[in-house]
Amino acid sequence: MAFSSQSARKMRHVNGLISLEISLRLNYALHVTGHTAVAPVSTTLYDSSGYFQKYKEFEKSVRVEEIDGMKVVKNLAVKMEEMFRRKAEATRRLVEAAEEAHHQHEENPDLQYEYFNAVLINEVDEEGNNVELGGEFLLEPNYHFNNLSVNLSLSVVQVPTNMYNKDPDIVNGVYWSEALNKVFVDNYERDPTLIWQYFGSAKGFFRQYPGVKWHPDEHGVIGFDCRNRKWYIQAATSPKDVVILVDVSGSMKGLRLTIARQTVSSILDTLGDDDFFNIIAYNQEIHYVEPCLNGTLVRADRTNKDHFREHLDKLFAKGIGLLGEALTEAFMILSDFNQTGRGSVCSQAIMLVTDGATEMYDDVFEKYNWPERKVRLFPYLIGRESAFADNLKWMACANKGYFSQISTLADVQENVMRYLHVMSRPKVIDHEHDTVWTEAYLNDKSGPTLTTTVAMPVFSTKNETKNQGILLGVVGTDIPLQELMKLIPKHMLGIHGYVFAITNNGYILIHPDLRPLYQEGQKRRKPNYSSVDLSEVEWEDKDGILRNAMVNRRTGTFSMEVKKTVDRGRRVLKMHNDYYYTDIKGTPFSVGVALSRGHGKYFFRGNVSLEAGLRDLEQPDVALADEWTYCNIEEEHEHRHLTQIQAIKLFMTGRRPHLKCDRELIQEVLFDAVVTAPLEAYWTGLALNKSENSDKGVEIAFLGTRTGLSRTNLFVPVDQDFLTAEDKEGVFNADHFPLWYKRAAEQVPGTFLLDDRKSPIVAGNEFEYSVISLVSSCTYVQAHFCLVLLSAVGIQMKLEYFQKKFWTACRQCTALDGKCSISCDNEDINCYLIDNNGFILVTEEQSQVLCATKLHQRTSFGLKNRSRGKTMMVPCDTEYPAFVSERTIKETTGNIECDGCIRSFVIQQIPSSNLFMVVVDNKCDCSSAPPVTMDPIEIIYILSSLKCERLKYQKDRKKPESCHPFHPEVCESADLHTLSVCMRVNIDTVKADSKGNTNKVMCYSMKM
Repeated sequence: MAFSSQSARKMRHVNGLISLEISLRLNYALHVTGHTAVAPVSTTLYDSSGYFQKYKEFEKSVRVEEIDGMKVVKNLAVKMEEMFRRKAEATRRLVEAAEEAHHQHEENPDLQYEYFNAVLINEVDEEGNNVELGGEFLLEPNYHFNNLSVNLSLSVVQVPTNMYNKDPDIVNGVYWSEALNKVFVDNYERDPTLIWQYFGSAKGFFRQYPGVKWHPDEHGVIGFDCRNRKWYIQAATSPKDVVILVDVSGSMKGLRLTIARQTVSSILDTLGDDDFFNIIAYNQEIHYVEPCLNGTLVRADRTNKDHFREHLDKLFAKGIGLLGEALTEAFMILSDFNQTGRGSVCSQAIMLVTDGATEMYDDVFEKYNWPERKVRLFPYLIGRESAFADNLKWMACANKGYFSQISTLADVQENVMRYLHVMSRPKVIDHEHDTVWTEAYLNDKSGPTLTTTVAMPVFSTKNETKNQGILLGVVGTDIPLQELMKLIPKHMLGIHGYVFAITNNGYILIHPDLRPLYQEGQKRRKPNYSSVDLSEVEWEDKDGILRNAMVNRRTGTFSMEVKKTVDRGRRVLKMHNDYYYTDIKGTPFSVGVALSRGHGKYFFRGNVSLEAGLRDLEQPDVALADEWTYCNIEEEHEHRHLTQIQAIKLFMTGRRPHLKCDRELIQEVLFDAVVTAPLEAYWTGLALNKSENSDKGVEIAFLGTRTGLSRTNLFVPVDQDFLTAEDKEGVFNADHFPLWYKRAAEQVPGTFLLDDRKSPIVAGNEFEYSVISLVSSCTYVQAHFCLVLLSAVGIQMKLEYFQKKFWTACRQCTALDGKCSISCDNEDINCYLIDNNGFILVTEEQSQVLCATKLHQRTSFGLKNRSRGKTMMVPCDTEYPAFVSERTIKETTGNIECDGCIRSFVIQQIPSSNLFMVVVDNKCDCSSAPPVTMDPIEIIYILSSLKCERLKYQKDRKKPESCHPFHPEVCESADLHTLSVCMRVNIDTVKADSKGNTNKVMCYSMKM
């Protein structure tokens, strides 16, 4: 039964006494931090550290400015545009050099040439001699390239495992592309922020600068083929709509069906985010591989392609093949979908995977594709037999396509790639060097790091081949998204403000929520970085107003209430965000700035002398945000050895005037260094005065300001991992303020935040965790009718120390009051100390359990079993519980039912803190009740119609401006090609000139 009202009063009394003791313990932080919560600049206040008194000295120079979000985002867009322009110019120089080198080169089938093979460099044989195509290749570790050992003078060449290193086509291509070495080096000297530059050849080899050694996997294989990469495909071809027809008649049983599946999978690899597709299996009936997508196409993003790959394994062969009906269905889909305007609205193609065609189906082509031939046909003949090859060749030639025969699994990739040459010919003949930018993707070469690539196609400019549309390859350079982050004026965005950018498809390029996946505390590689839509993280924008405006490259503003997760999703902050957005000229990207109302609208400015600022900035307890750019020390090689503080000093004293520094930010950080300087002496005095700290348990005192400046003081020797580069959530990063700073800012001014965090320690050969407590609070200044947050201060102490004080207070109940007949030692009650998110900080069980509204986390990632026994991460929707306390409720009581028994509880807020004291009746056995955990639970869409609608749903996107589906000279060019197999198809292959004369129109070659 429930406690009596008298028992409830006793429980309240226990709560009150312990709350008072805990509050007193927390208020010691006021003394240690030298903290006064709010101070008007115009008033002299006592503060024990001299912190606000120092502000008083500079009162006349202080002003508060309202931040103009639109001005911030437009200035940022200009900076990003300039950065992208420099990368594009470097790529264009590579294009010009490659085309000139090829123009001057004469093909020699007998050419012998030794080059540096990326896999073989520095390899020796059993006798200690360099292996062929290896040789001694100097490699030195380089910080700019993620500490990889590289050669800044030379590039290396990687050849796919399934290709011959000394194939004449490869040797000739490697030979003439050696000319790129000089341009690689020159580009890097012009722009030291460049990282990997490369040329991907249409022949399959990959030239990479700087030179670096490649290592095969455990099977001795390197699966990388540059022609499969997004940057290559996007640069080489125009956007396309594709229908893949797969023959599943009885003759396709066994190995043929296995090869067919692999062929379809390889075709999917060649499709990018601007392409659309569907897959149809046919025998005597038409079978959509995904029945839900009957009669439509979907975007070829990674999620959709993986979904279709799963269904390929379900295909089985039986019956007869009615190709005519399948072709009719494919043509109708392409026509209907094109009319909706939702696809690529550019090139169209049918990929036919079959073991033969008994007729030519000219009636189908005449009805749906002739004479315009807007849809290309690419037949892939599976198997060694060639009885029906002529029919398929005719079909390809009659429909501006290309024929390939695939006999083994080893033949698949190379044969699939050939269609790209046909699709690229119109662009090549137009000589359009379209600049393409990829989505964000995880680049393993760099760490791994999130990267975008700028790429351009390289064409043959020789007179004898100019009209044949020969693609030589694609050049590109990687741009780590961290480079974009360095341009962000974080000090102008406030504590919760951030910058984000998206692509023309609405996918995130940068966003603080596009972050690594953590499992068991370890960073894991997360798939599908390239297809995380803005709506998946800014999910409160239910109608897609913000997303669609940015996709359509508009400039404007938007506002909404949001819930943001912090502390790796464990906690939730509620706020109101104002968004400002615009496009980045010369790219398919748009950029936005989110400012949080309250802490993101005003900026505090001050001014101090240069001498005083530099003096206090160089103190040993001072550090600057490692990922903020006060001075750009990456743009010049001679500056890379400098620290930010050294660079600031050289720039401000005029000794390095050409350094690119943010003078405004520097002036503010110098101001913060001066006004926070009294803390150093204050903390040192406390540390020396043992009586002040002998029983307080304080290990570290710390401070952070809005300019990324931090001060720390160690009171006792500790193995510090807090406030270090490894403590990503505890320091100023490129896209966020420290967690303790952000959470303290959400507290009522004058109150404290107590947080628990796990600190890794080494115990033998294993890692264990010691739990520490952080007590932090914010300091404000009242100026010009605005309450402006200046900084956050705090202390670190062992949680076990805090728990010990808690239980001491609990057991002193009787001694303090004399009338309290019940305390936390009583077996009839349980006492808990919880924080404002429901996490238990202190309990007799010494285990942190969760009490906690459900959050819907969209596009999370979960472990799933896939075929062939592999376990991989796949995207899924999940939800998990999280709690936020209501500030206005200081005390509450209630009852809960547990297996027919009623338990009473009392909760009281501890003054000036984020903590709550909880006392619960212990007379009921509730051990059968399941604990509340924060493990994400996948949302299972039981109704197939819901899942189907999600697959069909097409969000707004902005189509690429460039499109090259056809060129009038393409067919004629083929009769100059010595390997062409050309034939007169019908009257539509005859073209009349203006005088009525006819010229034979030649079709695409059957071989490369």
